[in-house]
Amino acid sequence: MEKGDRVAIFGQEGMIVSAITRRLKEDGFHNVILKTPANSDLTDQADVFNFFAAEKPDYVLFTSVRMGGIMANQAYPADFMYQNLQAQTGVIHAAWQAGVKKLLYLGSSCIYPRESPQPMKEAYLLSGRMEPTSEPYALAKLAGIKMCQSYRLQYGVNFITAIPSDLYGPEDDFDTETGHVLPALLSKMHQAKESRSREVVVWGSGAPRREFLYVDDLADACIVLMNNYHQSPPLNIGFGDDVSIRELAQFIREVVGFEGEIIFDRTRPDGAPRKYLDATAIRSLGWQPKTSLHAGLRLTYEWYLQHRAPPGAEAVSSKAKVLDSRPA
Repeated sequence: MEKGDRVAIFGQEGMIVSAITRRLKEDGFHNVILKTPANSDLTDQADVFNFFAAEKPDYVLFTSVRMGGIMANQAYPADFMYQNLQAQTGVIHAAWQAGVKKLLYLGSSCIYPRESPQPMKEAYLLSGRMEPTSEPYALAKLAGIKMCQSYRLQYGVNFITAIPSDLYGPEDDFDTETGHVLPALLSKMHQAKESRSREVVVWGSGAPRREFLYVDDLADACIVLMNNYHQSPPLNIGFGDDVSIRELAQFIREVVGFEGEIIFDRTRPDGAPRKYLDATAIRSLGWQPKTSLHAGLRLTYEWYLQHRAPPGAEAVSSKAKVLDSRPA
């Protein structure tokens, strides 16, 4: 990519879109265009086609237009499937019609089989059943990867795909009901600390293991892929280590300074037992994550303290008192 190229980023406003935008601007790109649900209806194909005709982007990066943790996936499965399918279908097709030079589509580690061997290699896709709690979203993301591969096969376009591990960082969704486990638990711990609560309840047993990647490291990976990868198979983007949800809760308690007890509600779903990616392929391109989990947690908490809603303004549901943080 050249500094003067027009780069369009599609996806849910917030953490991922902001990190990629920030990284591009740091590199000197000055024609970055954001298309999010906040400024357009990405499920409206006519609007998407008109955007490509008017803006003529050279490069496209597509993330997700709707995402969340277990509770959100269970509450809005139709929305998660429809909005992502509809948006990505329009964007991928319009990108082909407009003749963009390259498109990067980001999937999700939840597309791997629930009982996949660990670490999960790209070859393990479609080798078993998905985790039921995230299946609608996962199917939509898997369809996006297959659509990019199909357009490559039929039309010869340079559409590539990648599968990041669980992401976190500034501008994440810190809502205790809709957010993924890390930001939701960080927010819950902070609220408990401020209210001097004696305990925080976490969904599940605490045994599932997750691999967490700081969002700025993902942004670096996206630049590496856009500049150096031109093949059909998706590439994993993983940190290279994982922790149990129980360990994560302890780390967050240390960062936040919460002194109460952590209670694990085993009546709530755990999600997939483990999600740990084999990122050998992308590392061979020269990418390496820079931010440790402990450092990333501190950076994320610092951002949260600076940007959270004022006391009394946060719309925290009463359900959050018992239906707290849960694995993705």
